[in-house]
Amino acid sequence: MKEDMLEVLIYLFENYIIDGDSFEPGQEELAKELVNVGFPDDEVDKAFVWLEGLLDVCERDPSEVDWQPPAASSTRFYTKQELDRLKIEGQTLLARLVSAGLLDQFSRETVIDRVIALDSVDVTIDHIKWVVLMVLSNQPGFDEIAEWVEVIVSEDLLPAIH
Repeated sequence: MKEDMLEVLIYLFENYIIDGDSFEPGQEELAKELVNVGFPDDEVDKAFVWLEGLLDVCERDPSEVDWQPPAASSTRFYTKQELDRLKIEGQTLLARLVSAGLLDQFSRETVIDRVIALDSVDVTIDHIKWVVLMVLSNQPGFDEIAEWVEVIVSEDLLPAIH
């Protein structure tokens, strides 16, 4: 039996989001489908709450956010909770994605927010990569970088940027 909220999110992403399709079925139909393929009701509910949080953040206008995006040369310091979830591998990945221009300061903060919102005790680098992909898929211009971002999620190493 499939048990993790992130597995529900990945299933949704692979079956409904990755091709650029919007959710065709309603939430009730989708929840039934997820339960029928083996996901527990509570994990499905958590996944929908997580997605709603992602959509809320992604629909905000970055210029109206309370904080000011730092300069590209600034350093991001993490809270203890963020450090516990991201670990050094996640911090390094996020720094490289910001440096490569795939994440801006706002989308990086969205990734951090959504990683913290995962209901997993032990967040791995693969979890973080999936969150990055989900966050970026909700950003304008995702179609232009979709293949490259998918490589990041599916590969063990971040490809070199030329």
